[in-house]
Amino acid sequence: MTDTLPPVRGRLTADRPLSDLTWLRVGGPADLFFQPADLDDLRDFLRALPAGQPVFPMGVGSNLIVRDGGIRAVVIRLGRGFNGISIEGTRVTAGAAALDAHVAKRAAQAGVDLTFLRTIPGSIGGAVRMNAGCYGSYVADHLIEARAVTRDGALVMLTPTELKLAYRQSALPEGWVLTEAVFEGAPGDPRALEARMAAQLKKRDESQPSKDRTAGSTFRNPAGFSSTGRADDSHELKAWKVIDEAGLRGATRGGAQMSPKHSNFLVNTGGATAADLEGLGEEVRKKVFQHSGIALHWEIMRVGEPAVS
Repeated sequence: MTDTLPPVRGRLTADRPLSDLTWLRVGGPADLFFQPADLDDLRDFLRALPAGQPVFPMGVGSNLIVRDGGIRAVVIRLGRGFNGISIEGTRVTAGAAALDAHVAKRAAQAGVDLTFLRTIPGSIGGAVRMNAGCYGSYVADHLIEARAVTRDGALVMLTPTELKLAYRQSALPEGWVLTEAVFEGAPGDPRALEARMAAQLKKRDESQPSKDRTAGSTFRNPAGFSSTGRADDSHELKAWKVIDEAGLRGATRGGAQMSPKHSNFLVNTGGATAADLEGLGEEVRKKVFQHSGIALHWEIMRVGEPAVS
């Protein structure tokens, strides 16, 4: 199959299993898996790729269930050529493959407050695409611009307005690959910023199953949100609370479980399939709706096809 595709300087692999690349450790293979060497390699590949070939950009798999049958697409995963971090004044430029936690730490060392990124799992590309947020701050509050490669290989700059950032979503067109983002943070004392991040980590570890195989929050909080993704706290409900009220804390299906520590975290306790995890999530959605009339919406992205029985 790879013989008919454009030449690359990076790595192009057929039928590459994806389970070891997702935090939940589930998922079948990608038809093709591409790791570009650098920006030019990525642009050249997408420009030469047949127009009808589906493309799926993948980060570090922290917010993802890949179904057991795998993905019928070219999965693109950025690596070392896309993880740089540079700081000028209070502006931080980060490659899409840079981990959110690393960006927060580097910024804090330079006296720039992007501490909200410290406990967000994943990389900058996923954070921008999903308008990630924590402790009352969202990507939309700090993003100046993002750089992306379009499906036909063009390099474009995107503003937050063009991305239409909203609660846990954006309008990034299908097949476009985010490569870099520029953030603006408030100035701060590095020691105070480090202390704040340490407190955030402590709070997270006390309340969330951070040592288990999870993909972060399973469902969005059923609340009202502004166009920038900021929660309207006066009307906010918590997903874990409605799950608890429906009696589903600790619920299981195969190797999947709603965490006893935090019931909005879906956990692979060992040996779970993607079908176990997604099936348990759908069961929770159904029972919560039956109990309270509240429709939970997935925050975890689910992609690919089920296994052929």
